[in-house]
Amino acid sequence: MSGKETKGGMKQLSPIDIYTLLPKTNCKECGEDNCMAFATKVVNREVSIDQCPPLLTKKFEKNYLKLKDMLKPAVKEVTVGADATSIKVGGKLVMYRHEFTYFNPTAIAIDVTDEMPDEELSERLKKTQDFSYVYIGNELKLQMVAVRSTSDDAEKFKASVKKVAELTKLPLILCSNDSSVMEAGLMAIPKARPLIYAATKDNWKEMAELALMYNCPLAVSAPNDLDLLRSMVKTMKEYGIDDLVLDPGTFTGAGLGDTINNFTMLRRAACEMGDEMVGYPLIGTPITAWTEPAKSPTVNAWTEAQVASMLVTRFADILIMHGTEGWALLPLTVLRQNIYTDPRKPVAVKPGLRIIGTPDENSPVLMTSNFALTYYTVEQDIESTGKPAYLIVVDSEGTAIDSGVAGRKLTAETVADAIKESKVEEKVKHRKVIIPGKAARISGEIEELSNWEVLVGPQDSSGIAKFLQDKWK
Repeated sequence: MSGKETKGGMKQLSPIDIYTLLPKTNCKECGEDNCMAFATKVVNREVSIDQCPPLLTKKFEKNYLKLKDMLKPAVKEVTVGADATSIKVGGKLVMYRHEFTYFNPTAIAIDVTDEMPDEELSERLKKTQDFSYVYIGNELKLQMVAVRSTSDDAEKFKASVKKVAELTKLPLILCSNDSSVMEAGLMAIPKARPLIYAATKDNWKEMAELALMYNCPLAVSAPNDLDLLRSMVKTMKEYGIDDLVLDPGTFTGAGLGDTINNFTMLRRAACEMGDEMVGYPLIGTPITAWTEPAKSPTVNAWTEAQVASMLVTRFADILIMHGTEGWALLPLTVLRQNIYTDPRKPVAVKPGLRIIGTPDENSPVLMTSNFALTYYTVEQDIESTGKPAYLIVVDSEGTAIDSGVAGRKLTAETVADAIKESKVEEKVKHRKVIIPGKAARISGEIEELSNWEVLVGPQDSSGIAKFLQDKWK
């Protein structure tokens, strides 16, 4: 089965398309059993063609270049930053996540200005760097800092950029429409490869020259004018710049509809129509919410959070924000994490035995599924009891307890096998296992197959503490 055309005219690849251009040596240097297995993983974007050593030799150079062209995403991947802390934005293959998956989660930047007192600037940078929340085993972070010139003073901007670079290793966005101010900022960090924001119809030539001189990605801005934006991209490409980020404008209030439509039309043109002139990462600026008068800063922060959430779901690859309140940023980062998980795979953890605290031979043994949300909730609820315990994580193919039991993904056989494979019997002198209340229907079968006494625990893991207190002697 070879590649076929999608409705937008873009080629949907099959493993055979990749296989025909591979060395076909079945050398296993890539870690796969054969070249076809490797090709399948390449199509699914689970591995890179760079992981095939023979393909990187001079002999297969033409094939390598053909594969690179075949596999290039509809939205170009652009790197901001110059070292290990750099981030990649864009790189999208499809318009909607259910079609495949999204790569490179939306980068969120918090702003500082060149007129902020040193103390305020340092505090905002610290909040940005320290923002961290563990959600279903993933650490949610902020990725960038936007340094804005509000003074239009080149020396002030240069000093601020230099100070920010000394205080944080996060990739930077330098924001000014004045090319002389921008150049001063770039001189402060000549090798840091920040994102230049932004080239407009009035300053594009000067900004383009700076982007070439300092080897930086460049944001192209044409608020609410997609024809102008496309025209500017064409000009930039002819000028020799291909690391571009597109800014179609972010409006709040009455202009919010236009904002969403513009982002959507650009991504549709790239992914479904194959328009390479708009196949670049998109940048949104929810920070514009702070330009509208409000009775309280909370109103501005709320508006900003709303707009940011909409843009995360409507294809923005970078966001510039002002608010640093946890109540606004946490829901946004959780939303981003949910959107950027792979829809083809359940969110699961590795099955096996977990040791919580320092359990001994009399400690309780509990069991749960390997659905990530279930596992982390159960683990936290056990830890909160202060009682050391053993937790057997059963491979339920990433399903929760009730759906796993109903769908025969979590069976008495899988539980009995998990108990045996965990070798927990070597660690405790009792033979009692506590199972979730939602798995009560298979408790009898588990006892028969495992020869362990089964205690049916609470329906919800929040009841574990009381259950252990009342039932575990």
